[in-house]
Parts: sequence; C-alpha cells; structure tokens
Amino acid sequence: MLIKSIFFDLDHTLWDFEKNSELSFKKIFKKYTITINFEKFIEAYIPINFKYWKLYRNGEISKEFLRYNRLKEVFNLFDYEIDDKIINNISHDYIEFLPENNKLMDGAIEILEYLKPKYRLFIITNGFREVQDKKLKNSKIKHYFEAIYDSESVGVKKPDPKIFEHALKDSGSNPKESLMVGDNYEADVLGAKKLRINTLHFVAHGEEIHNKNETIFKLIELKSIL
Repeated sequence: MLIKSIFFDLDHTLWDFEKNSELSFKKIFKKYTITINFEKFIEAYIPINFKYWKLYRNGEISKEFLRYNRLKEVFNLFDYEIDDKIINNISHDYIEFLPENNKLMDGAIEILEYLKPKYRLFIITNGFREVQDKKLKNSKIKHYFEAIYDSESVGVKKPDPKIFEHALKDSGSNPKESLMVGDNYEADVLGAKKLRINTLHFVAHGEEIHNKNETIFKLIELKSIL
C-alpha cells in the first residue's frame, strides 16, 4: 500500500476504553456506596453499553438517552433500587471521570512513535466532543495527530460516508493513499470502504475472526505492514 494518511479510531483502538471505564466505575461505586458486585456489574455493563452505542451510531437514540438508559438497564438487571436523580448524577460523573484515566491499548505509544515521522496521522471518532479531547490530552497522545474529526462536530457518525468524506477533504488526503484503522467492523471498516479508503480491522476484543478484511490483532503489527 502506498499510504500517506492514516486515520485511527480512538476508543477500543488506541485508548483502552474498557480499562478506563472500569477505573471510572470504581470511583462511582465508592462515591455512591453501590452494593452490587463490582465484577458482575462491569460484566453486565459492557454488552449493554455496546448495544446503546450501536443505537446511537445508527441515529436511533440521543446522547442523553444513551447516557441514562445504559445505566438504568444495568441497575434494573440487578433489581437494584436507585433514584433516577442518582442515575443522572452517576451518568454525569462517569463522563467526568472517564477521560481522567489514561490507559492506552498495548503498543499504542510505540506504534504512534513509529508512524509519526512517516505518515500524516488523524483521528475519526464517534465519541462525544467534550470527552474525546480530554482523553487525548490526558493520555498524552494528542500531539501525534494533525486533526481530530468527531461525529458531533461533523454532524454524522461512522459508518456514514459523510464523516470520512469530510476528513479526507479537510485533511487534503486521497482515499487511495489513506488507511483507516479501527476496531468496529461496521463503523470503521465498512464506513471507510464506502469512500474506497484502505482499511485494517483491529481485532482485539474477542470478536469472531474473519477473512472479510485485512486484520491485525496487535497495534504493533502495523510495523510489518507500513
């Protein structure tokens, strides 16, 4: 591949969402004296959060609906009595606590150091604008990227081709000379393919292995490709 521009997803690709989310919930459990078994709560939260993010990505629910109902559903699952006002407070605190953590996916810094002198680097994310910038700053990786394209600023979410089209146009990148790297096959891979951008599916979270697209299992594998 003759690549000049690399577009990365952020959450689950460079920024370790699961570890940072767990750290945030530990603070929340302590602050609100929540008595649910912590490990079981996290185990239940992960797929429920994924489900609501998919609905949000598809434009079926609002940001506010996602933030409240992913928590409400987990508490209901454990028949845990909690006031709606407290859930809203927890939702707010979670968004505040989350970007304070700075755990990155294994090999993230090493691969960014390797790529930065050779390629133009960018982020395309469906995450919330006010949160994503803090994540990048606190994890000390913002300086690697020329621009951050988030769905709230652009007005559409991956896999809508408009967000990729905007990123290509704004960065002055040619799709044939660009590469999208992300963990979500539907949002990152299929979305980018609509613009004929080269793609790599980062399979690192227990997803079913497939041969529908070129894949990597560790970020450091990019060294052998680029």
